[in-house]
Amino acid sequence: MTDLGTILTAIVTPFDAEGKVNEDSFVALMRHLADNGSDGFVVAATTGEASTLTDEEQLGLIELAITERPPGKTIIAGTGTNDTRQAAHLTECATELGADAVISVTPYYNRPSPLGLKRHYEVIAKGTDKPILLYNIPSRTGTNMGPDLLAELAQIENIVGVKQANADELRLIDGLDVYAGDDSSFARTLDLGGAGGITVASHIVGNEMRRMVDEPEHRAEIDASLQDVYETLFLTSSPTCTKAALNLLGHNVGGLRLPLVEATPEENAAVRAMLERHDLLTGVHA
Repeated sequence: MTDLGTILTAIVTPFDAEGKVNEDSFVALMRHLADNGSDGFVVAATTGEASTLTDEEQLGLIELAITERPPGKTIIAGTGTNDTRQAAHLTECATELGADAVISVTPYYNRPSPLGLKRHYEVIAKGTDKPILLYNIPSRTGTNMGPDLLAELAQIENIVGVKQANADELRLIDGLDVYAGDDSSFARTLDLGGAGGITVASHIVGNEMRRMVDEPEHRAEIDASLQDVYETLFLTSSPTCTKAALNLLGHNVGGLRLPLVEATPEENAAVRAMLERHDLLTGVHA
């Protein structure tokens, strides 16, 4: 087990007007989040649109995060893909760059068997001495790692945790730190004694989510008050609405790369209304 932090923000990748990675905006956002509840950052993963980043961009972003990390914050590198050789290569590179840990999603589209998943993660684990977090998100990958399989994978050296985005199977697993993979499961994960969450809403309400950690007596009340934030940010494919919210709040994160598209007028209106309900636009020119 390792202490990577309780609130790990799955940080977006800002793009400039030409669709290139905006490094200045990334660093500025990372510093803002560090001051507002985040213990660390998951870089170049799903919310960071890793599937449309080149290897050079992905590793460059990880290196930038490591170089510019705010003091005391952890960097977890997204290195998962559906090609075992490529996932192992990215993991080795992130390790050499100095990431504190890596997160590796189950291979998507291939839909490997449990034995295939075990072999996949054994190969990846051989290429690093850093902690590895598994990422179980069957809604995106078509493959689910059940509790029994997760317990088996926990026996592989360096595999220390799981981001669990299958809420129906959210439970503690022997040998693994369990992180909520859905913001709506964050409070329940904390109540279960899990390690925390790999979160998206912490881009917007990080301080309130920090209160859920620090003030367990108020956790249920805070969680209830944030349900509309969670729902609004996932009105459509993530990180569409998260980027819309950040742009409205004055963070220059730009648009998205195809096949994702920017928020529609209706989605933007819903995001704005959510921010207004939480008084987050006060004093912001949006």
